[in-house]
Amino acid sequence: MSRHLSIVLAGALVIGAVSVSTWSAGPMTTTQTPSPAARPNPLLSPSPLPFGAPPFDKITNGDFKPAFEAGMKAQIAEVAAIADNPAPPTFDNTLVALEKSGQTLTRVGMVFNGLSSANTNPTLQALQEEVAPKLAAHEDAIFLNGKLFKRVEAVYGRRAALKLDPQSDRLLEYYYKRFVHSGAKLADADKTTLKALNEQEASLMAKFINQLLAATKAGALVTSNAADLAGLSKDELQSASLDAKGRGLDGKWLIPLQNTTQQPMLGSLSVRATREKLFAASWNRTEHGDANDTRDTIAKLAVLRAKRAALLGFPNHAAWSLENQMAKTPATVEQFLGRLVPPAVANARREAGDIQALVDRQKGGFTLAPYDWDFYAEQVRKAKYDLNSTELAPYFELNRVLQDGVFYAAHELYGITFKERHDIPAYQPDVRVFEVSDADGKPLALFYCDYFKRDNKNGGAWMDTFTQQSTLLGGRPVVYNVGNFAKPAPGQPALLSYDDVTTMFHEFGHALNGMFANSTYPTLSGANVARDFVELPSQINEHWALYPKVLSHFAVHYKTGQPMPQALADKIRNAETFNQGYALTEVLGAAELDMAWHTLAASAPVQHPDAFETEALKKAGVDFAPVPPRYRSSYFLHIWANGYDAGYYAYLWAEMLDNDAFQWFVENGGLTRANGDRFRNMILSRGNVGDYAKLYREFRGKDPSIEWMLKRRGIVTAK
Repeated sequence: MSRHLSIVLAGALVIGAVSVSTWSAGPMTTTQTPSPAARPNPLLSPSPLPFGAPPFDKITNGDFKPAFEAGMKAQIAEVAAIADNPAPPTFDNTLVALEKSGQTLTRVGMVFNGLSSANTNPTLQALQEEVAPKLAAHEDAIFLNGKLFKRVEAVYGRRAALKLDPQSDRLLEYYYKRFVHSGAKLADADKTTLKALNEQEASLMAKFINQLLAATKAGALVTSNAADLAGLSKDELQSASLDAKGRGLDGKWLIPLQNTTQQPMLGSLSVRATREKLFAASWNRTEHGDANDTRDTIAKLAVLRAKRAALLGFPNHAAWSLENQMAKTPATVEQFLGRLVPPAVANARREAGDIQALVDRQKGGFTLAPYDWDFYAEQVRKAKYDLNSTELAPYFELNRVLQDGVFYAAHELYGITFKERHDIPAYQPDVRVFEVSDADGKPLALFYCDYFKRDNKNGGAWMDTFTQQSTLLGGRPVVYNVGNFAKPAPGQPALLSYDDVTTMFHEFGHALNGMFANSTYPTLSGANVARDFVELPSQINEHWALYPKVLSHFAVHYKTGQPMPQALADKIRNAETFNQGYALTEVLGAAELDMAWHTLAASAPVQHPDAFETEALKKAGVDFAPVPPRYRSSYFLHIWANGYDAGYYAYLWAEMLDNDAFQWFVENGGLTRANGDRFRNMILSRGNVGDYAKLYREFRGKDPSIEWMLKRRGIVTAK
């Protein structure tokens, strides 16, 4: 399942809740417009649209650069006024003033970040590489400002006597630690070195994301022989033909690459040679020795991060990065992953044995390879559970899943309702906009959804915001979800896999985190929380996809209108634990690679990614050939340019939390308004309260247990 999030971004500037990506951009239009002098730049003033939604019908490529420059200039002036204020430092004239600074840059950055990842173009890709180091320098100009830090430090030193309300006290703690974490206590010479490292990192991250996007597009499998694609459905073949035509390849078929190592079509393609080619295209996408080869880029990033950590007094980047996470230390993460690796790999080996036995019974004459797994696992699943994925798709029509599944579950839990808006401009024709109303009928948020794959869209699925909730600034949430589902041929329904369905529920869990935000300060609002806590709202929301009351409400055959038979629904539930040894092992492989890269010491030599990867997987005990890591180092967007450096473990950590927390729902009546309101009030609306372990204990009544995570996956542990 695709599980990604672009809320917490590496290299992001966070002042007044700006989450400014330093890479990617892409508005809806590239048409010619009057020069900036002849028209007002729509990014430089608050939007007049409902909720402050971006005026995408007015934003053009050329608006971003001057808007970034104006936003940075304005914020530097605001920060200088705070630092040079002759009045003694107070919470209001220092911390609140910082929260109010940079509102123009916030607005520009959120639009830039949001649109870039979903609809980029060459003009904006060039801009992202240009602006990345400038934004890194801008961040350093704030957090390495000695006069400003002295004011923050002075207020922090009087923290106990100030008797601030809990949110204000947390904001003061957050800023003080953020300044220290960013190097505010370094000597001037070391600050100069740090600034150079930060700018270099930002440039490399921007380069990586552009290399990866181009390499993924170029890596698509193209064939002129339909027989190569035996096993695909008629609709899938038609979609592949349309994808080829879209690139000017008439008479051919094209299968675009997804962001993960394994590709969805590998479960259907019956020609082994085609499966091998598709897997190789994915596995080697960024390793062709051309301009899009990322290996040199990531090797340099690893070195820069290790050097920066050492400069800041940490043994490695992971130790620095984890300081403000729920897990807190690399040792805790490694201990956590270490508990999962042996049972996961043991279960994967048993599953491989079942698949190899099937291959042998069919007289295949070959040893199971990674590109065979999904194709034969589907046959094993069908034999064990009498469940074929093609049986499910007709019951999972996208709009029905969205409105009668995702929205319905949210209404039952929280009382919120949804109305589609056709009068609010979107950035691409496939994007839909909904107004969300609270249980009392009051407007709550806007929700955008953009579900279909495009060549100029990053892989995976994610949630983010265009505007963010804050009572201090009067902001209300404008939230969006992005996916990469296959777009159907014109006139055909968009039928989803069960994994796609759970992805929709997952990302909407993040959206709820943004919609229900109830914080005074934007920096602490909504999903601005630790990486290993931010996935709790999303992953717990996945559970409702298969909840009987919800499933029966949306799983309706798109042709007949008949509900999914109970026997078929039971098969899905019975098969939930199938193939989970594989699923857990591939994620563990990626998590272990992430930790290996980011626990390198500053004294370590530059690594050769392929050799490093092989050794790291072996050392971690996840070097099982039929199960490659979910992401190879050279196309691991999460850790090189998406803020999950030393943080990919967070998905598994949050899985522990979500399964343990869902058990509370089970024990207390399941899908009820009372339970939903309690979860909303105690988790979803709270934002960054600091002590996540305490927050979790208050909701659950005890510390989380790994037991429910393993039980849900059906992972058998050694006695």
